[in-house]
Amino acid sequence: MSLMERGAVRPITAVAWTSNNSTCPKDFIMISITEDGSAANFTRSFAIKSGYYLCYSKDLTGGMVVSDIQLLSDKDTIPHGYCFIAEHLEAKACVSKKKRVCMRVVPVGSVDTAVLDIKLTAKSKMMLQHYTYAGEINGYVLWCRKGPFSNPMPQAKPRSVSLDIRRLSLDQTFPPQPLRPSNPPPQPHGKVSQRRHTLQIKDNLDKPADSSLQGITALDGVPFSLHPKFEAQANGTALQLNSQLNNIRIKSLQDIENEFNYTFAVEEIAAKRTRPSLPAGGVPSDQ
Repeated sequence: MSLMERGAVRPITAVAWTSNNSTCPKDFIMISITEDGSAANFTRSFAIKSGYYLCYSKDLTGGMVVSDIQLLSDKDTIPHGYCFIAEHLEAKACVSKKKRVCMRVVPVGSVDTAVLDIKLTAKSKMMLQHYTYAGEINGYVLWCRKGPFSNPMPQAKPRSVSLDIRRLSLDQTFPPQPLRPSNPPPQPHGKVSQRRHTLQIKDNLDKPADSSLQGITALDGVPFSLHPKFEAQANGTALQLNSQLNNIRIKSLQDIENEFNYTFAVEEIAAKRTRPSLPAGGVPSDQ
């Protein structure tokens, strides 16, 4: 199976007229010889020195492909969606207007088949296998090959390898390096900064690992129920607590002042008493 039958050929993206290799645009291929060995110059007049050739491109940079090619006479109306091919000629060269080559250009992602190749023959009786007859122009026959095409995948840009990765080798052993955080915390400045730094570390440790408002634990979603043998004890404890709570008397501010009021009268009387004076001998005198 050939490459064209497998669809591994790039489609034609543009067709144009050119005078020679010097005027042929970049990325275009000029058809200078026909399939039967004749010159593919469409000007056969001795008075005209410069002729013109067909050329085509397969550059997919523009994202467009040629889906069809037709030959029209000067009296025919160009079909909808078609356009005449471009002309890259010298100043004195001109293309015959009796028959014009037109093509249909569509986005590359809108079709599955496109024009894969074009060829020229000088003898109309010669048939090209797997090619479609497009028409005759100035004594030449234009043939087109259509089929599925391949869209080349974009090439990934090479990544730069760091020096540390290039140094890695299975045959070499290096001493273990200390672990360093990728984003180290800022160094504290002064006592206030040191305290703030400590509080920030504590806050970060208290936060859940997923940085959400409520961390997910292994018990999330597990239903909780009390064992039946503890329900009676729990009910009895609840009744006892309820009875104790009912016996609590809520005191007002006046009740508290009346119950716990202390005038400090004893302390005031003790403070007003005069202490007995001591004689010079140190023995107190009898009154």
